Amino acid sequence: MKHVLSRCLLAASIAGLTAASAQAATTLRMAHFWPGASGVNQDIFEVWADTIEEESGGELSVEMFPSGTLAKPDAIYEAVGNGIADIGATAQGYTAGRFPLSQIVELPGVAGTATQGACVLQTLYDDGHLDEEYADTRPLFMFTTGPGGIHTIETDVQTPADLEGLRIRRPTAVAGDMLENMGASPVGMPAPDIYTAMQRGVIDGLSFPWEGLKGFRINELVEYHTEVPFYTLIFVATMSQRTYDSLTPEQQAVIDENSGMKWAANAGEVFDRLDVEGKQEARDAGHTIREIDNPLEHPDWQQPLQDGIEGYLTELEERGLDQAREVYEAALTASDACATSQG
Repeated sequence: MKHVLSRCLLAASIAGLTAASAQAATTLRMAHFWPGASGVNQDIFEVWADTIEEESGGELSVEMFPSGTLAKPDAIYEAVGNGIADIGATAQGYTAGRFPLSQIVELPGVAGTATQGACVLQTLYDDGHLDEEYADTRPLFMFTTGPGGIHTIETDVQTPADLEGLRIRRPTAVAGDMLENMGASPVGMPAPDIYTAMQRGVIDGLSFPWEGLKGFRINELVEYHTEVPFYTLIFVATMSQRTYDSLTPEQQAVIDENSGMKWAANAGEVFDRLDVEGKQEARDAGHTIREIDNPLEHPDWQQPLQDGIEGYLTELEERGLDQAREVYEAALTASDACATSQG
């Protein structure tokens, strides 16, 4: 009898261990370039990761690699495509020319807030305008910053002429072209490198949203701010298709449930809140802030911004992307619809 009981207990123990093993969490490695202490990491990615773990009953967990620790900022998308990272979040503009139609959303006037921008970008993807640009991964959700203005160490930029000769960090090639046409010298570098570059005098300023000034501590180094929308930086959080295919149907359903417009909206709301905080931080520090009303109709700023829009659309057409203006019009239509739905 004792032997029978022992065998039963052993069988139960083995069964319990087997069940525990079956339920052991699948760990997904997520790479991005924001600092671990930033609001973007904590209020978007960490919350998303916690939601995935909770809704999967612990079967999925997400190991976060912020600050470019798993892959450099300009290599994160590729890292997801080749399986180095299971999930990655990055700026499409870090790989110049790779996402030309997506970057139409970055043009001045397409979005006035991060929430609106996220809605526009996600709408374009959901409507099939951008499918081919992401064919090698499985996008989870897309989002944007709010409009990025000009921020300098010691130059009060009130008109485009004030940019003459300044070394300005450009966020994307599109914004860089506009800066160059205004007389600035655009300098390309990933966001995590900006602080050190400014400390060393490599650049005189940058084009950045308010959120980035707070998240990357740039408000510590600049004194002057000009609110003119050079761009709205776009982002994608995407997943390795191979990793997704390896999950159980139930696990895939959890990922699917936490993809698309719902999380695009969540990210947009976080960025808008961080924009407010970043601007208030500059105000509290006594910085000079120039607010340019209706810049696309402003006598000083209208022409260079309009030239930037037209120049980019023409460039895409010359590259054989004949649908560029169609996508631009779709973006403007989505912009109006997103503004209405959020109003």
